[in-house]
Amino acid sequence: MQEPLFHKDYQNLFSLFNSIYPISHEIKAAIISNSEVIETKKKTKLLSVGQRSNTIYFIAKGAVRIYYLDKEGKETNTWFLFENELLISVYSFYTGHPSFEYIETLEDCTFIAVKREKLDEMYLKHMEFNFSGRKLTEFYHMRNEMQANELRMLNAKERYEKLLERNPQLIGESQPLISFKTNRNMIPINCGSTPVGGVTAEVVYLASTTDFEKIDLKGKIVFSENHPSRVLAMAAKAGAIGVLGYSMPKYTQPEIHQTSIQFSSMKANSEVWTLLLSYAAKEKLKATCLKGSTKLKVNIQTKIYPSEELTIVANVKGSINPNERFVFSAHVQEPGANDNASGVGTLAEMARLTAELYQAKKLIPQRTLTFLWGDEIVSTRRYITEDTARAKGIMWGMSLDMVGEDTQKTGGSFLIEKMPDPSAIWTRGTDKHTEWGAGDVKEKDLFPHYFNDFIFNICKAQGKFANWAVNYNPFEGGSDHTPFLQHKIPGLLMWHFTDVFYHTDNDRIDKVSATEMKNVAISGLTAAFTLISANENTATATVSQVKTDALARLKTEFELSKKAIADGKAATDEKHIIEVWSKWYIDALATINKMPVKAETTRVGSAIKFATNEIEKQTRLYLEALK
Repeated sequence: MQEPLFHKDYQNLFSLFNSIYPISHEIKAAIISNSEVIETKKKTKLLSVGQRSNTIYFIAKGAVRIYYLDKEGKETNTWFLFENELLISVYSFYTGHPSFEYIETLEDCTFIAVKREKLDEMYLKHMEFNFSGRKLTEFYHMRNEMQANELRMLNAKERYEKLLERNPQLIGESQPLISFKTNRNMIPINCGSTPVGGVTAEVVYLASTTDFEKIDLKGKIVFSENHPSRVLAMAAKAGAIGVLGYSMPKYTQPEIHQTSIQFSSMKANSEVWTLLLSYAAKEKLKATCLKGSTKLKVNIQTKIYPSEELTIVANVKGSINPNERFVFSAHVQEPGANDNASGVGTLAEMARLTAELYQAKKLIPQRTLTFLWGDEIVSTRRYITEDTARAKGIMWGMSLDMVGEDTQKTGGSFLIEKMPDPSAIWTRGTDKHTEWGAGDVKEKDLFPHYFNDFIFNICKAQGKFANWAVNYNPFEGGSDHTPFLQHKIPGLLMWHFTDVFYHTDNDRIDKVSATEMKNVAISGLTAAFTLISANENTATATVSQVKTDALARLKTEFELSKKAIADGKAATDEKHIIEVWSKWYIDALATINKMPVKAETTRVGSAIKFATNEIEKQTRLYLEALK
């Protein structure tokens, strides 16, 4: 079933349920069809004493209080509930008895409301939904007991302080400006804690870093529309206690995805704490500051401690050349569903299937196949460098990073990042770098090898079979393929970009496609299984394919150079591009000699020589035609 269309107010409700247990499209559709979005004014009584409650509410916007009247008619507040929380009169809702308490809105509110009978119907039809319901019931039982204890043990002032501690917010506002519960990336790596219980201080909005010298910031919170790290040192020098900043690249479309925050870091051991704001929080705080004096209560409690780097390595040993291997790598340290739980999960399933085939003797690898999970770049580099004998046998490396994108939701398309070929230097025609950005590649850095075209052709075949969009980008670097390349080992990256949720706390399981992961896994294993048991037939077929790809690329580059010369570019420069591409492909063909596990004849060498001659001949014709 496809994702149902829904009102924007449902998004946070679905996020709440997904944080407990992933909900299917069917359950989402059921919730939508069995609920309604209602809006109320401030001081609206949703329930009064003596009324029977048969509705549970999700607070999409606003704040609510629950209270009762004692014998003298004095009000005692028992609960305050805010956005993204469920509102219910527990006793009356579950027993059907008259309520002994009032529920009243504190401000204009928007609710998603579900009647008791509709909720029961959903529990009957969708058994997995019962798990989420049970977990939420457990949570509210625990919270109810905590509230009851506070009523017995704390006075009104102490209860109010506890409320602020649990809900850091703009002083005078009834809901948090931003909360770790919904924006985990708001706290940067290396951020210290506030004093226990939090701090309340004036917020000073600085439109420019030059304003630091004009304003007294001692004991205040600096708010800047820059990344906090850019103003941290100045804020500390000025005596500020904290920094609030904002840093979202344009490709994340923050004006649309207004709750997103990209995870980041700050200088360690700083006396000044920092927080990152979402676009929505930044705009709200800015508007408040521009109106006049603004105070903010901030409560941050973090732990910084040494930890051990852990790496998992699994091998299927080759039967003929066990020291030669293909290595898959997926990094584990980033917290997103696509980046990189999708890579970790896809590789785990690839390893599981490989073990199953191996144990059933349906796969008898002649070279070793290795699966590696660890810290990005660091673990892969250590795997290569800590055992030089092992490193000599690594013939191919492949990084799985952000391989599960639901492309309709994230905007990111599947890409193979190529090893450095001339397109990384002369990026033109249909070649295009991603928003990640081009690396500084020179001619000396080019890495001619058949691996680029070999993998791309396998992915294209799977794409044709499964109606899966496959593309590539010139080399950019930045993931686990780079350590392979730095040690002269062919290495490629399978990934998706541009992703509007990249590195944000909205990179969650609902943005992942199982079908996309399956296509990546099939392509990756097809390539690995082929190469670890390659024979001369595999190699000669690869020679033919690489030759075809080379001639196609040379034709494309010739047409581009011909147009460039017509537009006034120097013919010598354009000819040089053709020459570099020709040499890259000729050198790439030569590497196919090492593909077979056992070289039994001279067929591969002869095929390479024949293909090389064809490429050289065509290159001469193109160079002669460029004037």
